[in-house]
Amino acid sequence: MSRSIPPSELANHNNIDSLWLAIDGVVYDLTEFAPTHPGGLSVLLDHAGGDGTEAYNAVHSPSLLLSTLPASKQLGRLSSSVPVLAASSSQPTPKPKQKPPLSSLLSVNDFRLVAHDFLPPKTLAFVSSAATDCHTHRRNSTTYSQITLRPRVLIDVSAPVSLKTTILGQPVSSPIFVSPTSLGKTVHPEGEREIARACKEMGGVAQIVSTSASFAVADVIQAALDHPIPSSPDGSQQQNNTNDDIPVFLQLYVDKHAPNTSALLHSLTSPNGPSKIKGVFLTVDAPVPGKREADERIQTTPTSSSPTINTTTPMATQLTPRPDTNGSALGRLMASYISPSLTWSHTLPFLRAHLPPGVPIVLKGIQTASDALCAFHAGVSGILISNHGGRSLDTSPASILVLLEIQRCCPEVLEGMEVFVDGGVGRGSDVLKALCLGARGVGVGRGVLWGLGGYGGEGVRRVLEILNDELVTSMKMCGVTSLDELHPGMVNTRAIDHLVPDTLSEEHPYAKWRRSKL
Repeated sequence: MSRSIPPSELANHNNIDSLWLAIDGVVYDLTEFAPTHPGGLSVLLDHAGGDGTEAYNAVHSPSLLLSTLPASKQLGRLSSSVPVLAASSSQPTPKPKQKPPLSSLLSVNDFRLVAHDFLPPKTLAFVSSAATDCHTHRRNSTTYSQITLRPRVLIDVSAPVSLKTTILGQPVSSPIFVSPTSLGKTVHPEGEREIARACKEMGGVAQIVSTSASFAVADVIQAALDHPIPSSPDGSQQQNNTNDDIPVFLQLYVDKHAPNTSALLHSLTSPNGPSKIKGVFLTVDAPVPGKREADERIQTTPTSSSPTINTTTPMATQLTPRPDTNGSALGRLMASYISPSLTWSHTLPFLRAHLPPGVPIVLKGIQTASDALCAFHAGVSGILISNHGGRSLDTSPASILVLLEIQRCCPEVLEGMEVFVDGGVGRGSDVLKALCLGARGVGVGRGVLWGLGGYGGEGVRRVLEILNDELVTSMKMCGVTSLDELHPGMVNTRAIDHLVPDTLSEEHPYAKWRRSKL
């Protein structure tokens, strides 16, 4: 790539027939890629023939273009820089607030309050917003408070509690895992890579990385592999991890352009060796983006009052999001690449055809016992009960209610596959309640981002430590010292039982099957 390309030549390639773009001094030919760009053609045309470095680096992994485009599309180096519009110097730089010491934060909610003081307004709106009136978002957490624990006393709980378990066959240090979130770089420059480092420091916490993450999944895994392992309690250095030791899973949004999904899966799995990912969590609860009004209201384009908005632009689909008549929500503006055409009969066979036999498939976004039973009979490895953090369909049930519904209507699902749950988890006692009701693992999404936004990897680690400590304390208060001892009798759900259906819908295709088994 020795060719030198002057800015004048670059500027001539600014249309759909010939679309060039300079990133970090390298000129790329995006002409063939542009029609399949997940965020649409128009956003590429906005930067065509010019230098998109500032917008790109604000949210993109450095290796994204290298992994997306063949080497032949790297045309050469830009002979001199192209001027990029700078932020207006007339605006006074606000004096940054003083962050409280990390040691002073004692709960996940403490991190949320700090993040509200330090995250940019658009980032805060993107992370915290939920669908329409936010009923589901609130109920995700408040429903946990209506479930009460039933502690037993005069039991020796002096033995240390080990939270080690397995998730889809992968050893993990805790049943608490990191749920997938999008655009981590809008929260912290290292985004999902920094979360991966923290998970490794925690002894191997499972992390689910979104297709819409700011970094390629392979980059996230590599960040964990390259990160030095903390010393063991006796001061000795542990052995380096191998890929087999990194419990990273892919949250998959199926692309409207099926070859894009095929290429992604192929890049992360190997039919003849260990896969980079340990499983695929197929997102099934977001065929279209939810209406998140708090996010819609804050502009995504630079304005005189928000000159640094590039720090919150999407990575996976757009260089600069373009507001439309519906608003400016990052989640909606970036979601045009997601296929709304997923089906039981087509999508699962498609995935199996593109995954090695040993890579498990989990359906993320199950919200009824009926669909849980469908998943069970479809032969997937597990389900993640989730409503997208209340961000998809408002007034859908709180996640923990769906776990109760499965317990009541089709308990065989809990016995025959691994069931996970996320949404609304703010305390270790919430984790304990979900585990007692049959969950294999419990996911935390926003809480991790609150820690990441204020304190980077140290904040993520502290959030996970707090939840683990609260879980251990709650277990001992209830008279147990092992995850194997947890059972539904340890919780009282009478306050919410009336919200749970008694039976599967009679119209459901498996209702008759289940009746025949009784």
